[in-house]
Amino acid sequence: MRPILPFTLCALLLASCSTPPAPKPASVAAPTAAASHFDIPSTDDGLPGAGPIRRYDWFKKLWRERRTKWSTEVEKDRGAIVFLGDSITQGWHDDLDGLFPGLKVANRGISGDTTRGVLIRLQEDVIALKPRAVVLLIGTNDLDEKGGNPWLAVSNTRLILDQLRAADPAMPVVVCQVMPSSPRKNRPAYLIRRINQMLLEATFDLPNVTVLDTWKLFAGPTNDAKPEEFPDLLHPNNAGYVKWAKALRPVFATLGFLDRENDEFTIENDFVSLFNGHDLTGWGYHATTPEDLANFEKWQATQADAPRALIVKEAVKFDGQTVTPDGRYVARAGRLTVATPPGGRVLQQLWTTQEFPKNFVLRLQFRATPNADSGVYVRGPQLQCRDYLLAGPYTKLQHYLPQEWNDLEITVKDGAAHCTCNGEVIEEAMKVPATGPIGLEGDRGQVEYRRIRLMELP
Repeated sequence: MRPILPFTLCALLLASCSTPPAPKPASVAAPTAAASHFDIPSTDDGLPGAGPIRRYDWFKKLWRERRTKWSTEVEKDRGAIVFLGDSITQGWHDDLDGLFPGLKVANRGISGDTTRGVLIRLQEDVIALKPRAVVLLIGTNDLDEKGGNPWLAVSNTRLILDQLRAADPAMPVVVCQVMPSSPRKNRPAYLIRRINQMLLEATFDLPNVTVLDTWKLFAGPTNDAKPEEFPDLLHPNNAGYVKWAKALRPVFATLGFLDRENDEFTIENDFVSLFNGHDLTGWGYHATTPEDLANFEKWQATQADAPRALIVKEAVKFDGQTVTPDGRYVARAGRLTVATPPGGRVLQQLWTTQEFPKNFVLRLQFRATPNADSGVYVRGPQLQCRDYLLAGPYTKLQHYLPQEWNDLEITVKDGAAHCTCNGEVIEEAMKVPATGPIGLEGDRGQVEYRRIRLMELP
């Protein structure tokens, strides 16, 4: 059982102070008759959560119009993937600009909304739809209002997540980190980053929640929004929305919404597959060594952002299993996925049960979410396999494809590994032992691997 974190307690305390409104029947109501029902409450009395609720005339009008319209579309949008948030979400238009073909989506963004505003309208605008999943981006407007701060924004977000989970514990929720903006918009980077760090802590005990790093995805050299993607330093342009969609697609694939079938691929002559595409046969965990344990303890004592490490007492094989007991590795639709860990960073290592003493060529493809951090172990030493342009170390690559499939090739000859990504050399001659297994590391974010195959050389 995981310990109750401070933000969990905060959320529970806030929840106990006020009871969320009961879900309304999902019957279709005439917009004119229902308009008053969708007005913003005139006072904060009895409302859930804490912090700012906007009551500007333009916002009250927009709130009423959009929510009244949605009340007539409950049946149409039932079972959709619901995108929930403020103007950044609303600006993606009803069909999210067609960037998710084949998926049923519903946009429930209201320009100017705050975390508390979303909490107030959650039951009718979202839960009533019985959504397939929810993509949540909210919190930037809390910083623009008197009384708004990161602590309240995250506490309200936790209440939102608790209500969604109470309605359907199995429903996936993708929490997008608050995107960068600018001090000129009353949204300095240090406050946005504080929200995002606390979001990781606040969702640590929610297995249905995936946190996506949409801050690092867009942050410029000074950690503010880049004008070429956020012309007003607050809202993305078309290029920004395309980038956001690309970041979401790998997560949707892992959730089973996209890429549901194995890709068509014929293995080359003389290569042998190390992953059968449907389970973890041939892979397992090694027992944690005393040296590893000492390193973990040192990191925890000296690094503020040190990852947690999953300790393995005895070696174990996962033949026939589709997911490791800790949920860290998942086999599905031809992909071996290192899943996004709760809390930001969790270290684990998956190894082949076979060792490879001969010279060989290892080929595979990988796809990483923004700022993800993984690695490929070559007989023991690790070749960093990451979202290279954001997470490094190979930030100058010309052919790396963010959030798309990339080819990794590792040729081991006489104790040295020559490594390329999409044909570009990333390691000329990495030293490796005389024998050992192939491994995959899990650390931060999600990384998928597929087409993992090896050919021994004479």
